[in-house]
Amino acid sequence: MNDPAPGELHFGIGSFAFQPGGADGPRDDGPQIIRDVIDEAVAAERAGLDSFGIAEHYRKGMMDSAGPVMLAAIAARTERLRVGTAVTVLSTQDPVRVYNEFATLDALSSGRAQMIVGRGSAIESFPLFGFDLADYEELFEEKLDLLMQLLREQPVTWSGRFRPALDGQVLEPAVGPGAVPVWVGVGGSPQSAIRAARFGLPMLLGIIGGTIERFAPLTALYRQTLDVLDQPEQPVGMHVHGYIADTDEEAVERFWPVWSGMMNAEAPKRGWAPYRRERYDAEVADGALFVGSAETVAARVSTAMHLLGATRFDFVAAGSRMSHADKRESIERFGSGVVPRVRELLADRAFAIGQTT
Repeated sequence: MNDPAPGELHFGIGSFAFQPGGADGPRDDGPQIIRDVIDEAVAAERAGLDSFGIAEHYRKGMMDSAGPVMLAAIAARTERLRVGTAVTVLSTQDPVRVYNEFATLDALSSGRAQMIVGRGSAIESFPLFGFDLADYEELFEEKLDLLMQLLREQPVTWSGRFRPALDGQVLEPAVGPGAVPVWVGVGGSPQSAIRAARFGLPMLLGIIGGTIERFAPLTALYRQTLDVLDQPEQPVGMHVHGYIADTDEEAVERFWPVWSGMMNAEAPKRGWAPYRRERYDAEVADGALFVGSAETVAARVSTAMHLLGATRFDFVAAGSRMSHADKRESIERFGSGVVPRVRELLADRAFAIGQTT
C-alpha cells in the first residue's frame, strides 16, 4: 500500500496520550490511557478515516513513548486504517531500529505502516538518550539520510558522526522502495521545508499557532525547491488541533479550559507568554485552532487546504487532556460530519494541488 498520490485527499487523526486532568493525575491511569488510544484508533477506522498517528513524548503525564507497540495493537484490530507516528523524533532514535520497527509493523498490518519524522518540539528525549542539543540540526539531517537509504535501497554502506558505520548492511524484513511512506514534519522553519524537498519527501505542517496564511510562503518555498532540484511532485499535509461539538458555542466553551490549561503548563518550559482568552478566541476565529460545529470546522478545513494546496489533513481531535469519551466523539464527528462536507466544499472550488485563491 503506497502513499496517496499528490492530488488524492487524505484525512487522518493525530493522537497525544495525555492523562486527563494533567500530569498530577493518578499514575495507575497510564495503562487505561494506552488502551483508550487503541480504542480511539478503532473508532477512527469505523468513522471512515484514512490514518491514525501517535505522537512521541517522554514526560510525566504522557503515555506515547512507545508508539510502534501501540500501532501494532491498532493494526491487529483494524483492516484498512493506515497506522503511523505524529511524529517520530528521529533526532534521538536509531534509524536502524526505526527501520526494523516499521518494516515489521508494515508486514504485520499488510502494508499499512507510515511515519512522520521530525526533530521534535519537545526536548526531553535528548538528555534521556544522551544526545547534545547543540547537535539538534546535524542529528536530524544525518539520521534522516540513513533512514531513507535503508528504506530506498539495500544493501547500505554508510558512515556518519552519531552511530557506527554500516558496510553492505541488509536489514529484515525487507520493504520495497516507498512501501513505508515517510513524511517530514515541519513546524515553520524554511530550512526544514528545504530539507524535506532535498530528500524528495512529502511535507506535513505541524500548525499550533498563528494564521494559516503565514504557512503559504513555506509551502511555496517547498514546491519551488522541489522544482529547482528536479524532484518529483510531492503532497503537502497539515496537522491541526481542534474540537468538534454540536454547536460553535459549546465547542468553544468546552475546549477553552482544556487548551488554555495545556498551553499555560507549557509556557514556563518554552518561554511563552501566558495564554489568555483573547488569544484563544483569535485562534478559533482565524488561526490554528479548528473548534466548532461540524459545519464550521469543515468550512475552515476546506479553506485551509485550498489555501496551502494541501491534500492531507490530520486532525488532533481533542488531542489534549479531555476524557476518552470526548476524544472518541470528536473523532467520530470529524469522520462522519466534517470529512464528507470538506470533500464537497473542495470539489465546489475545483480544488487541485498547488492552486490557491
